[in-house]
Amino acid sequence: MAGNIPSGNTIQVEKTQMNTKFAFVAMTTLFFIWGFITALNDILIPHLKAAFSLSYTEAMLVQFCFFGAYFIISPFAGKLIEKVGYQRGIIIGLLTIASGCLLFYPAAEVEVYAIFLLGLFILASGVTILQVSANPYVAILGSENTAASRLNLAQAINSLGHTLGPMFGAALIFGTATTVIAATAVQLPYFILASVMILTATIFWRIKLPVIKHIEDAHAAEVTTDSIFKHKPLLYGTLAIFLYVGAEVSIGSFLVNFFAESHIGGLTEHEASKMVSYFWGAAMIGRFIGAALMRVIRPTYLLAGNSLMVILLIILTINSQGSIAMWAIISVGLFNSIMFPTIFTLAIKGLGPLTGRGSGLLCQAIVGGAILPMLQGIAADMYSVQASFIVPAFAYIYIAWYALRGSKTVQDEQVIEVKA
Repeated sequence: MAGNIPSGNTIQVEKTQMNTKFAFVAMTTLFFIWGFITALNDILIPHLKAAFSLSYTEAMLVQFCFFGAYFIISPFAGKLIEKVGYQRGIIIGLLTIASGCLLFYPAAEVEVYAIFLLGLFILASGVTILQVSANPYVAILGSENTAASRLNLAQAINSLGHTLGPMFGAALIFGTATTVIAATAVQLPYFILASVMILTATIFWRIKLPVIKHIEDAHAAEVTTDSIFKHKPLLYGTLAIFLYVGAEVSIGSFLVNFFAESHIGGLTEHEASKMVSYFWGAAMIGRFIGAALMRVIRPTYLLAGNSLMVILLIILTINSQGSIAMWAIISVGLFNSIMFPTIFTLAIKGLGPLTGRGSGLLCQAIVGGAILPMLQGIAADMYSVQASFIVPAFAYIYIAWYALRGSKTVQDEQVIEVKA
């Protein structure tokens, strides 16, 4: 019987595994939250465009302010987390999101577009703090060999948020609109979001997350002689994140207006908003598939293959019409699925104590979501929404190159030379 009694070491291992699983589940709720909020922009943009009679370029200021916050706030978010810790940083991020959401109420009352943009910037600042915290935490919460798969699974939960966000927005924003598009339609959904953020912050204040020495040691990166700017896969990966996020956000931002065009779908804005969920739903399915495939296929090959498929689908979208064009652009979501987490893990691979700073640099690169939609907006105003999809297509060409060449470390190159 004595042989059946677990030793102290066994109990400790089981406790550690249990804490790790609990931490992973807790962190994936954050992935869901920022996915849900980010996808709401795809519904908010056409609504504000109609409410304020904006051009496509002016409407894309929504994404410019939202993703511009990543570039401005990321360095401060990293320093904040070093000072207060990851768990308190998460709480601050959630409360910051709530503050931005609450600003939508007075913005709608006075009907000033600039106040909406300020609210979005504040909201996105909170999301930035969550991303700087959660992405490296999940990546390091286990074996480095399964980091890409683990982050893909967390990103699948993020895609669930992306899928449900447009449904929520379609029901509460366009669902309440009549013949007149009113700015006040956004008050209830964003008030609900603010309440949920405050509740979630309260929960994170009461739970205890395991401390991972690798990322919690604020002085580790200070004493090393290494620099993040010496790691080419990180630098190339930063541009890849910039272009990928920009491309994904650009495509999502124009879906409602694209589906509403007479030669494409001829849908109402309410109907088109629901269709946006299929784009993000495809990404969610793709991430679950990708998490499994990466255990048998090298992440670099999968990333390159998906990039090429996206390029072909965008070409088909631009050169077709009706349901073919609609489903071609929706299918892009399926192949987008594994890109962000795969690029992220390839970029931070081997950084060691510099992982936190590398993560901060990658999060700054999310500013691509501010720049590419503006470029596509200019193209849409000059030509057409359909033709403007050529802008994100160029981004995927670079991502394919990064997968096959730019992501290789010095060690990888040495292995290739030995085999040759």
